[in-house]
Amino acid sequence: MKSLQHLFENNRKWAQEKLKGNPKIFSDLAKGQQPKYLWIGCSDSRIPAEEILGLNPGELFVHRNIANLFPHTDLNCLSVLEYAVNFLNVEHVIVCGHYGCGGVAAAMKKAQHGLVDNWLRTIRDVHSRERESLNQIAGQEEKYERLVELNTMHQVLNICHTTIVQNVWAKKKKLSVHGWVYDISTGLLKDLNCCISSLDQVDDTHKSLKLH
Repeated sequence: MKSLQHLFENNRKWAQEKLKGNPKIFSDLAKGQQPKYLWIGCSDSRIPAEEILGLNPGELFVHRNIANLFPHTDLNCLSVLEYAVNFLNVEHVIVCGHYGCGGVAAAMKKAQHGLVDNWLRTIRDVHSRERESLNQIAGQEEKYERLVELNTMHQVLNICHTTIVQNVWAKKKKLSVHGWVYDISTGLLKDLNCCISSLDQVDDTHKSLKLH
């Protein structure tokens, strides 16, 4: 514990600075949370979600995993999504990939990396589906960056294909799912112009047959 004492010191300084700006910040936060946004991003340590968005504690509900994936079989992802849209009533779900993603890079290589390969299978599936367009890109780095973007866009679709989101839309509640990419080299976000806000924007194949 003593070897991490500097982290406790950092915490005290952080709390003091927050209190200077708003003496009631922590007492207000203790009463509950009402974030308008759900962030689904990569676990990469270089991407502090609240910080790059300029948001305060309590304003962003966050889920992170390797390569910002949203597999339909992952109960963790599904539980976070359900809680966010049904109980916190978030109005925006943001899927944010990032250039320089090690998970995407690993998925592009014909090599084994261990247990993570099973998780990255989702990106390999995206690579397979988008092979024709990716093969038209000459540079390897450009192809890699494009796969980062395509992976993010496919995760947006995965979220919109869930009964969780489609039931929210069926109730006429406001909810938009966005696809963004973060550029670590500049600190700036890129909007992929991939935003789905209603069931009308979902392909018929992926619409649930029964909506509540």
